[in-house]
Amino acid sequence: MADRVSSDAVPTVRAKLAKHGATGRLKLELPAEEAAQFPVDEVVRVVLDGEQQFARIESSLTGDELLISGVFETPSAARNPGEGENHLTDWCEANGRGAGGSVLVDVVEDGFQYGLRAPGGRAVYDALEQPDGSLASIASDLED
Repeated sequence: MADRVSSDAVPTVRAKLAKHGATGRLKLELPAEEAAQFPVDEVVRVVLDGEQQFARIESSLTGDELLISGVFETPSAARNPGEGENHLTDWCEANGRGAGGSVLVDVVEDGFQYGLRAPGGRAVYDALEQPDGSLASIASDLED
């Protein structure tokens, strides 16, 4: 059984919601000064309301901040956003979050697992064990 960890016990980063692209979908902008806690161009686990999902951390084209432009059910969909449903927008709507607002990003395990929550809310996460790097690459190869 996985250990459980409270959002009070992990580092938290305040991210800003902004409109993304011509469609106006929401994206999360992670502050540049917190970039060391997020692996660029990697797929990570993201927990939304207790459900494990996946997101790809991207570099911003216009600044030093990092972006999460979508949260998806599978690592493959996170790498290729057109292949799956983006759950970030629904989560934002359900939690009363919109462009210009903020979202708290809990760093459950640096470089591997994060949780999203609305400011003022609390969450409890299942702390997952990060897989061995070679096992992760094998799984990624099999998935693709």
